[in-house]
Amino acid sequence: MSPQGVADGRMPLIEHVREFRKRIVRATFFIVIASGVGWYFYNSIITTLARPVCDLAAAQASGATHCGSLYINGVLGPLNLQIKVSLIVGVIISAPFWLYQLWAFIAPGLHKREKRYSMAFIGAATPFFAGGAALGYSVLPVAVKVLFGFTPTALSNLVKFDDYLDFVLRVILLFGIAFELPVFLISLNLAGVITGKGILKPWRFAVFGIALFVAAFTPTGDPISMALLALPLILFYFGSGAIGLLIDRRRAKKRPQISDDEASALRSEEHTSELQSPMYLVC
Repeated sequence: MSPQGVADGRMPLIEHVREFRKRIVRATFFIVIASGVGWYFYNSIITTLARPVCDLAAAQASGATHCGSLYINGVLGPLNLQIKVSLIVGVIISAPFWLYQLWAFIAPGLHKREKRYSMAFIGAATPFFAGGAALGYSVLPVAVKVLFGFTPTALSNLVKFDDYLDFVLRVILLFGIAFELPVFLISLNLAGVITGKGILKPWRFAVFGIALFVAAFTPTGDPISMALLALPLILFYFGSGAIGLLIDRRRAKKRPQISDDEASALRSEEHTSELQSPMYLVC
């Protein structure tokens, strides 16, 4: 492959495949290394995740044979659970690294300005995702208490730890992904895809869409969790629109002002060049 092809972002298909394979291998390497961290701190992780239901650390310290309503089933259940927790922790911890590999694969086809916005997007997406995940985890005790309250009297509610872990991760991932809304909107505004007015104009539909999204995808379904997710998203939406307006105003100030006479002269020059084009002369 010629250096010029790399410089202008063009790459043959076979080189795309090789580049994609290289990025996948590197991303997998980082995930595996981070999964080793999850494997090493496995006990601390599960005691933290189980805290909304029971105090697993205290139960282990006292030598208890059970912890609340949580249980593990099957011969391979404990091993499968540890592998699952380790991989999930590896994906979360190594997110900046595999996100960079994704960006590095796309970067050759982007212009210099778009590359800068991509790096800014990755840099801003990480703390927003972490903030949403932290809020989702803080909501879990309230959500679990509300949902357990629907258990009929005189019946015990035994929860398989695998199912509980899936529930916890759905809540955390939903809050984390939802908190990417302002990063997504502001990135589109910086790239010139949408203006601040374009963000705020359909605000009624946007608020309704946020409420519908929260009601449809929140795993808990209780009004407290839905309100704790919907309210920040609505604030993020209007905040993104306000920032978009400021960016548009700053962009307009930097844009050179052209008078009406200059605009008429430019239009006349464009019309003259069209008349003198070979295609027009052939016709």
